[in-house]
Amino acid sequence: MASSATPQGSLRHRNVPGSTKKNKDGGVSDVEVDKVVKATTPQKAPTVSERDYKIVFTLITALAFLTRFWGITHPNEVVFDEVHFGKFASYYLERTYFFDVHPPFGKLLFALMGWLVGYDGHFHFDNIGDSYIANKIPYVAFRSLPAILGALTVSVTYLIMWESGYSLPACIVAAGLVLLDNAHIGQTRLILLDATLVFAMACSLLCYIKFYKLRHEPFSRKWWKWLILTGFALSCDISTKYVGLFAFITIGSAVIIDLWDLLDIKRPGGALSLPEFGKHFAARAFGLIIMPFIFYLFWFQVHFAILTRSGPGDDFMTPEFQETLTDNVMLANAVTIDYYDTITLRHKETKAYLHSHPDRYPLRYDDGRVSSQGQQVTGYPFNDTNNYWQVLPAVQEETPKMGRHVLNHELVRLRHLVTDTILLSHDVASPYYPTNQEFTTVSLAEAYGDRAADSLFEVRIENGKPNQEWKSISGHFKLIHNPSKVAMWTHTTPLPEWGHKQQEINGNKQIAPSSNVWLVEDIPSLPVDDKRREKPERKVKTLPFLRKWFELQRSMFWHNSQLTSSHPYASLPYQWPFLLRGVSFWTQNDTRQQIYFLGNPIGWWIASSVLAIYAGIVLADQFSLRRGIDALDHRSRSRLYNSTGFFFLAWATHYFPFFVMGRQLFLHHYLPAHLASTLVTGAVVEFIFSADSAESEAAFQAIKAGKKPPAVKRHISARERLAGQSMLGSWMTTIVMLAVVAAGWYFFLPLTYGYPGLSVEQVLRRKWLGYDLHFAK
Repeated sequence: MASSATPQGSLRHRNVPGSTKKNKDGGVSDVEVDKVVKATTPQKAPTVSERDYKIVFTLITALAFLTRFWGITHPNEVVFDEVHFGKFASYYLERTYFFDVHPPFGKLLFALMGWLVGYDGHFHFDNIGDSYIANKIPYVAFRSLPAILGALTVSVTYLIMWESGYSLPACIVAAGLVLLDNAHIGQTRLILLDATLVFAMACSLLCYIKFYKLRHEPFSRKWWKWLILTGFALSCDISTKYVGLFAFITIGSAVIIDLWDLLDIKRPGGALSLPEFGKHFAARAFGLIIMPFIFYLFWFQVHFAILTRSGPGDDFMTPEFQETLTDNVMLANAVTIDYYDTITLRHKETKAYLHSHPDRYPLRYDDGRVSSQGQQVTGYPFNDTNNYWQVLPAVQEETPKMGRHVLNHELVRLRHLVTDTILLSHDVASPYYPTNQEFTTVSLAEAYGDRAADSLFEVRIENGKPNQEWKSISGHFKLIHNPSKVAMWTHTTPLPEWGHKQQEINGNKQIAPSSNVWLVEDIPSLPVDDKRREKPERKVKTLPFLRKWFELQRSMFWHNSQLTSSHPYASLPYQWPFLLRGVSFWTQNDTRQQIYFLGNPIGWWIASSVLAIYAGIVLADQFSLRRGIDALDHRSRSRLYNSTGFFFLAWATHYFPFFVMGRQLFLHHYLPAHLASTLVTGAVVEFIFSADSAESEAAFQAIKAGKKPPAVKRHISARERLAGQSMLGSWMTTIVMLAVVAAGWYFFLPLTYGYPGLSVEQVLRRKWLGYDLHFAK
């Protein structure tokens, strides 16, 4: 997919059959091709040496560090999502277990930075606006990590274009659009994960391009090195955020195309045997799937090894997992449950109590369905006496036998104390879910008479063993209706006014989901001095790594999928390429200062326009070919479809998947796609101003056909002038484009750096499109 042409535009490494001098792969040797290129390239056209590339690379890298580190001490207080990722770094340093929906790699880097500067994790970044100075936090060290990665991302962008064989103006355009982008700057000056994510994504593209350029040296040391580094970069990407999976799709698509070409029996250089193809396939599978997965698991192993103390993340994990943590309060307070105990049951995920009251379900719901008109059973967020349930044995006892523990898989009945009724489920549709069963209560006489079967429930302890004792707090369980085998379940959509806007309780036919899990929070009937409340010393247990990893993965994915609530600064994918709105990060009323996360509008609009131009060029070329018009030379078309196509693929795979996501989305999700769009922009600028030699193309086609290259004309002054004009046009376009982009960058700097404060008039001048800026009046 990526182009392997050198900056001078040679035909190096092409597999061309029919030549008398072939390389070991069957293609034309580099020496033979270079002779053709040297003979057919304008000798007086402007040229750029490798030294020039290095000088510009050094200059752009220095500017990247300057723009990222300038004023990094401001503001000296907690900004936006620093409340999360600064907090997580502190928890790592305190070795306190926490839960987050993102993988651990990026957060571990912050913890490493804190450890290097001697920070002990005493500050927990609780509130936006908390002072770093007053709390003695090395926040500049924390912010330096994303700033370094953000600056290096500009360098990697330049190297991607350079390694792909693009001209110096194209390299400058691509890197310059990232260098002067306010969103990339703003996101890399704060304690956030996106700098790590975007840097890893850029490195994966660069490493794969270097690997692809070695395709004629398969299984060499360099070939293996860049293959493994590509896999490592991909692993760092997905180990920072799960949207790093999109980079796997990008590289994976390119690899599939590459393998498809290798499978072709008519491929230049000769066909590979099936065993040889199998080696290529296995090597790529190892380097790009197996090795990244091993690295991915490694960061979780580090995560578990560090977080050994009980903490705020305990509630998200099973009791078995919590037993591996020291000082776990939940396990210390667990009490064995006996028959005839009065208990309160709480849903693990929504935190709602199992509740009932005398009010009844309406005869008909809004959709016309008929209910049982039974007593309502709901989920209630506050603890009161209507949440009290007594555990009764399956068989009614004239004389209660006290002191018997409730065991795993035993059948019980639950008596609602206030209304003196028994919990029941039956084959009547619930208020919101026609496929789920209604939960209600019936009198004791009915529960032990005609409705005896419908009032029986099985206590199924999560990961429980036979005859395991049911315990409060730690004994997470599912309550399974015995006759119908549905699980008691609730959700956050409130019932109408007739249900007091409490949560619906119903019977879920899908028993496996973790959303069916409940726990007993307390045993109100048990005296404080009862022997069952004694707290013997508990030993820390161990669990196999993979079991802990699977449990954490399951919890992370579930909670990630639940991030669907509205947010005032959330935005939709169609808004991102046009930069229709941003995100308010921080404000200070006294100084009228604010940080508003926003890209450089001019740069984003240019990049988005060029994406459309590229698509138009490809469509026009395909249409022309259909009509028998071949308007492009071989090298230009190869570059257009392979190298630029690879960049366009990276943009598409990092952008379009967001359209099918149901979770909250923000502008920062577009940053990896924006970086890819800058690569497309640089490539298209070169394509528009390229002036490839007609003689080079003719010579190439002659060699391809196995013929002698035609004699080269020495009087090529017109072509030399054309090449010079093209280079001049390319430079002029680069200068004008970046000058306009730099103006946009400078205009929005006060919103990116958070200073100086702006007057009402100055804020209004920057209130473009839907930018909901503060202090506009």
